[in-house]
Parts: sequence; structure tokens; C-alpha cells
Amino acid sequence: MKAVGICGSDVHYLKTMRCADFIVKEPMVIGHECAGIIEEVGNEVKSLTPGDRVALEPGISCWRCSYCKDGSYNLCPDMKFFATPPVHGSLANQVVHPADLCFKLPDNVSLEEGAMCEPLSVGIHACRRANVGAETTVLIMGAGPIGLVTMLAARAFGAPRIVLVDVDSHRLSVAKQLGADGIVQVSTNIQDVTNEVAEIQKTMGAGVDVTFDCAGFSKTMSTALSATRSGGKVCLVGMGHGEMVVPLTGAAAREVDIVGIFRYKNTWPLCLEFLRTGKIDVKPLITHRFNFSQSEVVEAFETSARGGDAIKVMFNL
Repeated sequence: MKAVGICGSDVHYLKTMRCADFIVKEPMVIGHECAGIIEEVGNEVKSLTPGDRVALEPGISCWRCSYCKDGSYNLCPDMKFFATPPVHGSLANQVVHPADLCFKLPDNVSLEEGAMCEPLSVGIHACRRANVGAETTVLIMGAGPIGLVTMLAARAFGAPRIVLVDVDSHRLSVAKQLGADGIVQVSTNIQDVTNEVAEIQKTMGAGVDVTFDCAGFSKTMSTALSATRSGGKVCLVGMGHGEMVVPLTGAAAREVDIVGIFRYKNTWPLCLEFLRTGKIDVKPLITHRFNFSQSEVVEAFETSARGGDAIKVMFNL
């Protein structure tokens, strides 16, 4: 391992010993956003040689169930995913991983950028699920790391206008620097949804074709459903609340489709192509770097958990 990023799920596991329904019951190595250099290969591996720089897709599916056979391997019930209990993650000096989940980095793509393929894959899978294209206006609820990579992915897919919404002014300023066409700062008060929707629609200047909720709270989803045009689509990316109270009937009456995503599938080649060609630049997202020592590991996770000006915290091993 040479580069490992900290994800919000890593922080959840460290602070609460659980993330959603996944519970840590015994010691577990965390980390799943990663890239490294091949040290050894098995006898039957033909695609890789020692010294190759690779980005790792962290989920090993069974390849036998109906989901895997249909191509939806991200939904495999027997998935073994880095740092999802009880599977150890990749914040380690060495890991063993299937060759077909190790993707060679182009010469002009760094190991840190390779590690960023994992969060970027979430945005790319979301854009595929929502059919984002050159005529799709996009609204993104939440300007955290996943909201920002979703914005970068939507732009790479051709979206002509993208508006981001958040409660945090600093995150919105970062979104603007990274190319958002419009930003709207909102409150946490559910009573403000109606007025905020009007401001969002004014900022967009056109109907909202697709909204990505990258936060996953009752208020963000209510805003998404209300702001999206009739016949549009809402993609739920973030999973902040396990249950929500949302204005579903009104959205259904306007034929607003709701789709979910779970991780990603077949995204690493496209991620690397976007990075190679410069259609996506993830480097500005990496705001903090730490070495792999006990004291710096503690500081890195505290930095990530604190938020503030931290977007992506990266370990250099």
C-alpha cells in the first residue's frame, strides 16, 4: 500500500464501532480507498508484474450468485469488502487482492489519485444510474467529499449546469472553486424547505432534471423531491438517516423517479480514463496528508472527523 484515503465510514467504525447495519465485533483493520505497488503475483496472474502501480477496487464478489451473473456484482450478498466487518481493510503495509480488481495506473496518474478512484466511483455510478448527459441539469444536496466527486463526475458526463446546496459556507466555496455553476446555502430547519426550493430553482435558472441527495436526511430528500421537475429523477446517494419523512405522494403525482445506489460496479476503468485525460481533477480534494505512524494515524482520523476545511485526508505509506 502507498496511498490510503479516509472515508466517513472509517470514521464511523472508529468512533461508534458500527456503520449502518454493519457492526464491528472484533478487531478490524480499516481503510478501503487505496492504491499501491505490486510486490508479488500468483503463478496464474498474467496481467500484472511486480513494480506495477495499481488502484484497488475494494469489493470481492462471489461471481456465482444471480446478481453477479447479471452484472450487478455490487449487490452480491456474499461480497467481501475492505473494512466492512469482519473483513480487514487496506490501511496496512501489505494486502493480498485478486488481480482482476487491481487496475494499472496511467503514467500521468499518481498513487493518491489512484486511491481517489474509490470515492469517485460512487459519483460515476450515481451518474450512470441517473442517466446524466449533455442535456441534464443537476442539483446536488451536500457539498462534502461525495457531493464534490458527484459534481466532478456529472460534469465529466456532460452536465451543462450544476448547482450545489449545503449548510456550510466553506464547503460551498470549495464547490464553487471546483466548478459549480451555482451554490445555495440552506438551514437545517425543515420549515425553510419551501423558500429554499424557490431559491434553488431560481439559481438553476431551468428545471432540475436530476437531483443527487449526497447527505440522506429527511430535509435534504424533501428538498430534492420538491425541487426536481416533473418527470425528473432523484438519486439517493448519502445514507444519513435510516428512516425519513418525505413528501412522497406529491413527488409520485409528478412522476419523479427515485433511484438508489450501493457502492459501484465496473467504474475503475472509466475513473482512470477521466483522470488520465484531465476530464476530472481530484487533486484539489486532497486537503490533508499524513504518514503511517501511530501518532499521525490518530491525528489523521481526528482531522477527518472534525471536518472544517478537511475534505479528503490521505495517508502516504
